[in-house]
Amino acid sequence: MAGSGASPSFINNLGKIYGLYTGAFVGVTIVLGIMEQLGVPNETIGILFVALTIGVYALIGYISRTAQVAEYYVAGRVVPAFYNGMATGSDWMSAASFISMAGSLYLLGYGGLGFVLGWTGGYVLVATLLAPYLRKFGQFTVPDFLGARYGGHVPRVLGIIVLMSASFTYVVAQVFGVGLIASRLIGIPFDIAVYVGLLGILVCSMLGGMRAVTWTQVAQYIILIIAYLIPVVILSAQKTGIPLPQLMYGRALQEIAALEGKLGIARAHSAAFVDATGKFSMNEMINFLALVFCLMIGTASLPHILMRYFTTPSVREARKSVGWSIFFIFLLYFTAPAYAAFAKWEVYSNVIGQPIAQLPAWVAKWSEVAGLLTVKDLNGDGILQVGEITLNNDIIVLATPEIAGLPYVVSGLVAAGGLAAALSTADGLLLAIANALSHDVYYKMINPQASTKVRLIVARVILIGVAVAAAEVAKTKPAVIVSMVAWAFSLAAAGLFVPLVLGVWWKRTTSAGACAGMIAGFGICLFYLIGTQFYGMPLWWGIRNISCGLFGLPVAFIVTVVVSLMTPAPSKEMQDFIDSIRVPGGKVKHVEAVKVE
Repeated sequence: MAGSGASPSFINNLGKIYGLYTGAFVGVTIVLGIMEQLGVPNETIGILFVALTIGVYALIGYISRTAQVAEYYVAGRVVPAFYNGMATGSDWMSAASFISMAGSLYLLGYGGLGFVLGWTGGYVLVATLLAPYLRKFGQFTVPDFLGARYGGHVPRVLGIIVLMSASFTYVVAQVFGVGLIASRLIGIPFDIAVYVGLLGILVCSMLGGMRAVTWTQVAQYIILIIAYLIPVVILSAQKTGIPLPQLMYGRALQEIAALEGKLGIARAHSAAFVDATGKFSMNEMINFLALVFCLMIGTASLPHILMRYFTTPSVREARKSVGWSIFFIFLLYFTAPAYAAFAKWEVYSNVIGQPIAQLPAWVAKWSEVAGLLTVKDLNGDGILQVGEITLNNDIIVLATPEIAGLPYVVSGLVAAGGLAAALSTADGLLLAIANALSHDVYYKMINPQASTKVRLIVARVILIGVAVAAAEVAKTKPAVIVSMVAWAFSLAAAGLFVPLVLGVWWKRTTSAGACAGMIAGFGICLFYLIGTQFYGMPLWWGIRNISCGLFGLPVAFIVTVVVSLMTPAPSKEMQDFIDSIRVPGGKVKHVEAVKVE
């Protein structure tokens, strides 16, 4: 595949290729399990899992290396809908989805469902409002679309600023997740572990760009979904006799309720929209709905997700790709509540109420990883109470196999899955940033005469720089993963959703209106986030800053509409072009020759 488009024989044999890959991965896992039984140390098992999986990704990146611009930016636009859906699912299954979502459900109960509803519901907006129509524009990136639709460099630059802010915040969360996994699995300090994980990210994305990342992400999805399902399927079979956790976690909830009564644990977390006292809270309900809203809108605004639909060979395939994306995401999201329930059942059964001096080894191990677990004998009786152990939601999924006493190879498998999820999303995000800077800034605005070789060198240098910067920020542990991800969604929603959607669905939208809306919406959102997170600014109407997009989005919409109505309408050619974009079916259009205003 090196240096040229994916051949028809390669595309036609994708099923066989990835089938063999899946079989090989399962075989390697079985071999590692046998090695564990033969006495090979856990640390060696962990190192082998990390080395083998990253090695495979690196190999795919090397095989898929390319020197062609179209392949670097959009994978040559030959990715079938099924595999693009799988790659999108992998791109989407970030550290937040794999590592933190079940942990949020574990700690928040119903409140954690806001992430599931928001992230899943957002794909409905992607499918109905954006993906097919953006594909018709025939552009490489989201800033490319903004520049083509609204004309001039200003919309493009504003799009890049929003893209950089949202994507960088998001990628920091992924690097943080990679550091957690590598630190625990290999047994190295967290500050070093983040750079170990970066090696896998850079090899895949730097050599082949979107092309290498696409085929790597398909492989990563296979690993992450196997890794996510296996532990909870085992737990379901052990606890209930039926290996269908998605259907059996109601039994887990019943057992948890019984244990809570026995242990004297308050059940406030089990009810919807309650405050610290266990009473119904209107503010909690509003925050829940605000989070769902921001995550849905943010999903339909994230550049690294929208980029995936530029890779399909046709508009029809783009639509089908969204459907497959939802299916592959559903497989994990449908399992996350079960994961949380069975994990809590294990903690209440095997950890709470045990002598603190006799707690299993995993407690001490995880307490050494970025301070994500703490145990304190508050009442001095030497027995662990529920209020004396603090579990960060970022470790629930990764630690559950150890909590349940499963073989260490299962822990290694889960860690490999979490690594795949974090690496795949980090690849997509870094590409979105690097491509925007190299293609939309350097090539489109600074040096339009740049050769293909120079453009790709610039993209790769930028990618390395952004990756290192993200690692440095991740080392500071700025917040839990889901919070950082939610910030990214709100920033994207406030800055990009309105110009994207109105750019397709309201042909009267003008360049001045879109620019003013982006500045106003993104500015309000960023002001609220920074003020409340770092400077002690009071919350507006009690809305948490993970939903800061709730304030920026309506401002962006109102400003865009008002300014557009106050300024001259786009040219007739552009308005006719927008009409043609919304016609179902048809081929990819090319906007370059259309007069904007």
